[in-house]
Amino acid sequence: MVADGNPLMLTAMSEIFERDPRFSLVATSATAEGFLGAAMRMPVLIGVIDWNLPALGGARLIDVLRAQPSAPRLVVYADDTGDTARKAMAAGAAGFTARSESVERLLETCLAVANGQMAFPFLDVRSLRQDPIEQLSRRERTLLEALSKGLTNRELARELGISTNTVKFHLSNLFEKLSVKNRAQAIAFFYASRAMRGEP
Repeated sequence: MVADGNPLMLTAMSEIFERDPRFSLVATSATAEGFLGAAMRMPVLIGVIDWNLPALGGARLIDVLRAQPSAPRLVVYADDTGDTARKAMAAGAAGFTARSESVERLLETCLAVANGQMAFPFLDVRSLRQDPIEQLSRRERTLLEALSKGLTNRELARELGISTNTVKFHLSNLFEKLSVKNRAQAIAFFYASRAMRGEP
């Protein structure tokens, strides 16, 4: 099922999925409420939604659906404004594709999600061999878990009882060990690693 508040985008996406024999498009909606109603009436395995879907918005829609039995796994297809992918992941989406990416990337993301994988930028879950998270110190693991909650450096320092300079030092080491460049990539790595281990 596809949901987007822009009628042109909704039509284009509908045509993309209708033309692809790997998918069966069961419904479309221009609103979060319409998506929710349809998803509760009919079996929907994968939903592709805009993050700024009227009127509830993507985050609220994901939150409401998580409480429903047999809820579809959701892929957020939206403009990547910097932290949209992280917000989508934190809300409980199963995947994210930026609108600047190719159509094929969106289809690949949906297929990965249909196969039970988490699919977010910066990280191909299937490429994980030996989990670098296992190599982290206890302090670094604690920091990564706190980081995944979206805390600022000041909040991290307060929660861990260390100075903000020490937080920056640990984050630098953490990014290097995980081979990532920033917080969003570290958080994506954390959630993908948990998914690989079958953790919620």
